[in-house]
Amino acid sequence: MTPARHLILGMILTAAAGFIDAVGFIELGGFFISFMSGNTTHGGTALVEGAWPVFRLTLSLVALFFVGSILATLLATSSARWGGAAVSFGVTLGVACSLALTLGGFPPSQTMLVLAAAAGAQNAILPMRGAVRLGATFVTGTLYVAGQDLALALKGKAPPWRWAQHLAVWLGLLGGAILGALLYRFIGIGALALPVAIYAAFTLYHLRAARHA
Repeated sequence: MTPARHLILGMILTAAAGFIDAVGFIELGGFFISFMSGNTTHGGTALVEGAWPVFRLTLSLVALFFVGSILATLLATSSARWGGAAVSFGVTLGVACSLALTLGGFPPSQTMLVLAAAAGAQNAILPMRGAVRLGATFVTGTLYVAGQDLALALKGKAPPWRWAQHLAVWLGLLGGAILGALLYRFIGIGALALPVAIYAAFTLYHLRAARHA
């Protein structure tokens, strides 16, 4: 089982991921910031239909998400003590840059690429604790493992409530997406200020932990 404290931190990060994905989805008119399976399907369909702008956008989103994951992993593994703070700061900077560029008049097809890189990087902020993947920007595997753990629990082969921890992470993503879409309705792209604050708080959290390590 994952300790409650770490589970809560993971749920907050996953909610932030749902938030920025919802904002990006609306800004881009139906494309994803962190759901690369959906973008890949979009891209494959667009390629066959000859919709080249759609294909380029989906391929760019996938590529930037991939680059973000590489850079974040390099930062996270560069220092056992300061890696988490470095990744958190990088994600904070990426979301803030996306917000600033959008407010500066750059088109979503460019500014949301920065947000996709930040989404890819987010997955390296928290290490896995217990059986639950924490702070991930994708939950398809999480839902599968929740069902798998529930089936095993019914047979007495897994902790009885471990499946609920996986489901809680999924609920975090759902809650974040709802909040992101709701705030976007009222204040537009300015809604990204909330996840910027969340990622900044995680940066401070990691800095404090590193100083006391």
